[in-house]
Amino acid sequence: MSVSLSRLARQYSLVLLILLVWQAVIGMGLMPDYLLPSPWQIVQAFIDDFALLAMHAKYTLATAFIGTMIGLLLSFVLSILMDLSRGFRQSVYPVLLLNQTIPTIAIAPLLVIWLGYGITPKIVLVVLSVFFPMTIALLDGYRSVGADELNLFRSMKATTYQTYRHLKIPSAMGYFFTGLKVALSYALISAVVAEWLGGYHGLGVYMTRVRKSYELDNMFAVIFLISFLTLVLIALVKWLEKRLMAYKFQQ
Repeated sequence: MSVSLSRLARQYSLVLLILLVWQAVIGMGLMPDYLLPSPWQIVQAFIDDFALLAMHAKYTLATAFIGTMIGLLLSFVLSILMDLSRGFRQSVYPVLLLNQTIPTIAIAPLLVIWLGYGITPKIVLVVLSVFFPMTIALLDGYRSVGADELNLFRSMKATTYQTYRHLKIPSAMGYFFTGLKVALSYALISAVVAEWLGGYHGLGVYMTRVRKSYELDNMFAVIFLISFLTLVLIALVKWLEKRLMAYKFQQ
């Protein structure tokens, strides 16, 4: 336990230093707090609005979770199809790249116009955000399998299903978890961006409301909350990776 705490202290020592300097700058009056609230003011705003923030966070996390699950399912299917067919991979890959070149903030208004102000356009935006990193990560994982291993499975008359079930998918798990960490950060940000443009619940809706009333301490509170939630989700993925790939970490 003490080792974990010391490791966390080393990892976040720079963050703590920045917060202390930030607090000192505001405390000494070098920057007016109505332009840049101090960390203590942000903590107070977070405590005062905790119930409201928790309610909005619940909707944002639900949107991110649903969109990520759909994106993962589609990524698994598409990555296998791309791995099976070189022609299909060459035709689909440019479309995936094109999807990544379009800014999320540019797609979101169109989705709201087409699909309304409900949760559907938000989920679609999350799916589009997580789709590329997960598909590419899985595809790279499948293609990392050595020729000797593939030849062994062919010599044993393994079916395509057996090859993926017992060789390619297990070999791609390291790539999968790496892509999932990236995808989760994209998912949460995309959900918030979609909520900026309309809706009734979510951290993006909350940010829009406090921005219009120039409550910068509340703005920073929700920004810090989004960062914290992203770190928690990534930590959960790392924990799950260690449990499911214990053999890798024991080497």
